[in-house]
Amino acid sequence: MVTMKKTTAGFALAAVMALTACGSNNNAESGSNASPSGSASSEAPASASETSSATPEAAKEPVAIEFWYGLGGKLGENMQALIDKFNSSQQEVVVKPVVQGDYSETEKKLQAAIASGTVPAAVLSSNVDWARKGYYASLDELIASSAEFNKDDVIPTFLEQGKVDGKQYFLPMYGTTQVMYYRKDALEKAGLKPEDLTTWEALAKAAETMTVKEGGKTIVYGWEPMWGAGNMVDAVLGKGGKLLSDDGKTVLIDSPEWVDTWELFRKWIHDDQIMRIHSGGQGWEYWYKTIDDVMKGQAAGYTGSSGDQGDLDFGIVGAMEQPGWEGVGAGKPVAEAIMAGIPAKASPEQQEAAFKWFQFFMSAENTAFWSMNTGYIAVRQSAQEDPAFVEFSKTNPQITIPLKQAAHASAPFLDPTGGKINDALKVAADNVQIKNMPAAEALKAAKETAQRELDRLNK
Repeated sequence: MVTMKKTTAGFALAAVMALTACGSNNNAESGSNASPSGSASSEAPASASETSSATPEAAKEPVAIEFWYGLGGKLGENMQALIDKFNSSQQEVVVKPVVQGDYSETEKKLQAAIASGTVPAAVLSSNVDWARKGYYASLDELIASSAEFNKDDVIPTFLEQGKVDGKQYFLPMYGTTQVMYYRKDALEKAGLKPEDLTTWEALAKAAETMTVKEGGKTIVYGWEPMWGAGNMVDAVLGKGGKLLSDDGKTVLIDSPEWVDTWELFRKWIHDDQIMRIHSGGQGWEYWYKTIDDVMKGQAAGYTGSSGDQGDLDFGIVGAMEQPGWEGVGAGKPVAEAIMAGIPAKASPEQQEAAFKWFQFFMSAENTAFWSMNTGYIAVRQSAQEDPAFVEFSKTNPQITIPLKQAAHASAPFLDPTGGKINDALKVAADNVQIKNMPAAEALKAAKETAQRELDRLNK
């Protein structure tokens, strides 16, 4: 895992210390008894005499719930900070964190928990197909009964992503999009500026310039895409490619936009050796190896999550939006919300407790805190007006890059087959990125598999 000095480290440490010191929820939306300025409430804790005369109801044990999430590194530390802040802010609910290896492991563990009948009350995971099967609880009644939850303040596209057949099953905890991180010294040495790299063609030329080879072997790569289909799908969308026809009946992943784009990535990785990927390993291992390459000077830049910002030293690197294509326009990478849900088998009491935790996390102040310390996109529009966020963005301009990119981003693909089309794309991406298979061959096979699954659904 990466261990790096961050420019935001001082801010994060101060914020966490402040959270620990005040032990309160500093946001009115989440039902806190703290003032908006973060000062302590004027309502002091009950005295010993008051406690002894309290009714049995006042001494009621808090509802303990498990919250499953697959976050490591600085993300995990910041999640723990907000959990601690929530637990200290009230006496009705205690959140017990259960850390998983990554998002995929969370879903696998949840599947087993659902089968056994013993489920956590809250999970940082979502699955449209499972919601339709009744594995997740609808949140509409909880939202309607809450006077503090202002759904009009939640970024509409993010909130909409949590709906399944018109019902709200998931809530957006934070938004994410893939952005570009580059070494400032590498661009400077090559005589380049970030504004020179607004197209993939320009980025490829820059990567070739910044690549260093010795004895025919690349020792410094000009760029490192992230393993998987995601980066390459983003590039396809920027060229006008689509996954499905407008009527939803035909898979289009073997169209020229797809084949031409993926073939370029194959060429850059295998033929030209100006780019490379790290693959495999446990959890996020491949991700952190990619970041390590850049921070150690073994790569000039990489494509990664907006949420990587907490692990980066912005004295060394800078951030920019994903490029578009010559003659086409700006890029259209996906911007999606990372969702949380409540398993339907959780008790009503636990479901209410889980919703309180989600509501707290989504409050303007806390989603702004999360954004400042991780780089992920705050889910509430009012978070951008949070005084701390406004001040932070003045000296940390990289925090604004994901927001700018989200303004012209694509919505995430909702796989109607319950994941079969995405699975086919994963296989195709491995074939291109790892096995050096021609893109036309890899995508043709993926198209056949995906179309078969789609046809089965449409029968």
